[in-house]
Amino acid sequence: MTQPVLDAIGKSPLELGRGADQPFGTWRLRREADKVVWALLDCPEPGTNTISRRVLEDLSALLEEVRTTAPSALVLRSAKPGGFAAGADIQQFTAVDDPARVQRELQEAHAVLDSLESLTCPTIAVVHGYALGAGFEIALACDYRVAIEGSHFAFPEVRLGLHPGLGGTFRLPECIDTTEAMTMMLTGRPAYADKARRLGIADVVTLERHVEAAVRDLAGRGKPDRGTSLRDKVWDLGPTRRMAAMRLRSRTSEKAPAVHYPAPHALIDLWEAHGGDRDAMRKGEIESFARLLTTDTAKNLLRVFFLREKLRKQAQGDPARRHVHVVGAGTMGAEIAGWCAIKGHTVTLSDIALDPIGKAVQSAATVARASHLGSLETREALDRLIPDPREHGVPVADLIIEAAPEKPDLKREILQSLSRRCRPDAIIATNTSSLPLESLSDSVTEPARFAGLHFFNPVSKLELVEVVAHDATHADTLRALSQFLGTLDRLPAVVQSAPGFLVNRILTPYLLEAVLLCSEGNDAGRVDSAAEAFGMPMGPLELADRIGLDICLHVADSLRDHLDKPLPETPPWLAERVAQGDLGRKTGRGVYRWEDDEPDKTRPVGDDPRAMQDRLILPMLDAAVECLRKRVVEDADTLDAAMIFATGFAPFRGGPIHYARTLGGETVVSRLEALSREHGACFAPDEGWHGFT
Repeated sequence: MTQPVLDAIGKSPLELGRGADQPFGTWRLRREADKVVWALLDCPEPGTNTISRRVLEDLSALLEEVRTTAPSALVLRSAKPGGFAAGADIQQFTAVDDPARVQRELQEAHAVLDSLESLTCPTIAVVHGYALGAGFEIALACDYRVAIEGSHFAFPEVRLGLHPGLGGTFRLPECIDTTEAMTMMLTGRPAYADKARRLGIADVVTLERHVEAAVRDLAGRGKPDRGTSLRDKVWDLGPTRRMAAMRLRSRTSEKAPAVHYPAPHALIDLWEAHGGDRDAMRKGEIESFARLLTTDTAKNLLRVFFLREKLRKQAQGDPARRHVHVVGAGTMGAEIAGWCAIKGHTVTLSDIALDPIGKAVQSAATVARASHLGSLETREALDRLIPDPREHGVPVADLIIEAAPEKPDLKREILQSLSRRCRPDAIIATNTSSLPLESLSDSVTEPARFAGLHFFNPVSKLELVEVVAHDATHADTLRALSQFLGTLDRLPAVVQSAPGFLVNRILTPYLLEAVLLCSEGNDAGRVDSAAEAFGMPMGPLELADRIGLDICLHVADSLRDHLDKPLPETPPWLAERVAQGDLGRKTGRGVYRWEDDEPDKTRPVGDDPRAMQDRLILPMLDAAVECLRKRVVEDADTLDAAMIFATGFAPFRGGPIHYARTLGGETVVSRLEALSREHGACFAPDEGWHGFT
């Protein structure tokens, strides 16, 4: 536990149950001389508080005790260093198929929060780190909220196919502007401390050392009088809500169509019908949440949540690698170096030219601000990013990441030089998107400590990183790299060196088929719309433009001669555009023209996209089965997670392999065989479909 948190709550975790502290299961009750009572949430699981039925039952018992003592204030605080609470215990939702049972349990949970809200003394939630989902709803049931600088509030339920279920749908709109409240719930976006204060979520934003003073001040104010404002009364009018609901539906449908993501649309329906009527909102919220929980979308998005947690567990532990040296300050090297520095590592960055290093530092400052770092934190991060054109960091670095251009001879030359000068126990990793590690491993003196780290662009936004092993890579090296990625808040997917590794092997047929569909006379916007209708966050042609047509062409060419069956032929116009310098977003023109970081594309309406979807999606499923057959990846869960977190593969479908199982292997093979007869051998089903379950 950090010292500021210890200062705020007064005792270490070992002391919380001793002396004057009164245990209430997952909570501890502490009474101060000024009659302020502190309720400290400390779930037995390490690291994070989650809100379970047990937590709420313990809170109910604690509140009954508090009612008998007439305190001057009740303060709810987490005893965990990470944050207040990370939301509901998702595990309790996994085997639920009875909406009636869910409704009963939610009604009991609502009663506990109502009891908290009805206390006669002021109630204060002190939030450090995060208050998410049900944790946020507990904080909203308090009279006041104190936010520690750097903390944030959010309702991420929409990402699980749900909406708030413990009163958030009515308490947040009662607390802040209704449109802001609906936006937070519909998008899952967080409100960091300063924004939370501007919105009205946080009454005070302060430093840890000032928490007790803030609590005393709020306790002295008594219960707040939060009357209904004129603006709230306007929103309570049916016609006003109906007009606003129409706009919300339109905006929501652009990113989350109701057919794929029913939860945000159910929330809009709920608010349109009952906004301003707390009792009706409560009843509707409980019924809607229980219904959504049993949908396929929620089940698959909950699956995605557990896939993420599985990869996170692989990243746990202390990697004991604090000094990172990055070779190459191009786009990827600069992003990697900047993100490592932002996440607390000392980073030395080298390049053959000074100008890219300077640009890398500027880029890191931009990413730091976008990541909600304060001015002091940004300055500290930039202090950790050290320009090192003479490579003084190489002999002392724990981890060296080579991020030179994708030229085998150049990479081998750099790796040989690094291997001669690095520490004997240092790990050397190459950031390559497609080069086989076997062709590079003989360039280092210790192949056991050499592996690949395939980051995806932009590093600051895409969570997944492929940890690429070759035959001689030691398990300790893979473990250390996975743990290192944990310090970067990134998800490691351990894969074997193979053509395209995992993600690019599966993605390339999809991108090439999209290019071929354009060559056949289909409008690019129509092709992208078909993929988006399937559930992709963006179409393959927009994705290719964002990746860079030059990179896509390079990956396709490098794969073409190393696969068991042919890839679709690359149309000449793609190579011509690359030769002309029309590379996509980074040059302002590729498949599309780009303005203000957005493609100028048509959005056809009314087409039946299913035939086009088969040509785009089924080759990805086939490549995924091939990767499993060849043991490029250890298991189907890791494969599904990699494709979701690296490419955005329709999350509500649960990943390529999960989706193939939903369709049934025989159905997929039948469709592939039909496509093969019509369009060629690139659609021939992989032998891995035999016995597929």
